[in-house]
Amino acid sequence: MNTTALDQPIEATTKDKFQSADFHRTYARPEVRMPEKLHHPNVEQAGAHDQFSTERKHPVFFVDLPTVALSMTIGGLLPGQVTNQHRHTYETVIYVIEGEGYTQIEDRIVEWKAGDAIYIPIWAWHNHGNRSETVGARYIACENAPLLQNLGVALREERGRDL
Repeated sequence: MNTTALDQPIEATTKDKFQSADFHRTYARPEVRMPEKLHHPNVEQAGAHDQFSTERKHPVFFVDLPTVALSMTIGGLLPGQVTNQHRHTYETVIYVIEGEGYTQIEDRIVEWKAGDAIYIPIWAWHNHGNRSETVGARYIACENAPLLQNLGVALREERGRDL
């Protein structure tokens, strides 16, 4: 690490590691890091993520973009389908594209339909169910999982697999 007088900023490089004693010497220097991939065409045509879909017992399509703080997936529920109960250390916001159903969050049941949004709090047991026996449901889920994964603190637990 470069050292200077205490009242002077330290020129940082991406290899520098700062400690708490350096806090007063670090200044924001935003930089655009342009990734190659900025577009994921035809997300659902790329196919469901096999392992994750199997664990959740419903199809899940990952939006494959180089995000480091948030993720987006498209989930589907077959007619009458109910997912495994699970929980995680990241927040989730779900926007329902089509269908009608419910999400059980801990001991509360939240009914939803196309156009609704649902919030899943950190570490709350939850699962989703499709109320229709004839029509599928689809939703977009946005999570801050990559941020927590990059910090090494993301946890996910599936009832029946992990407990």
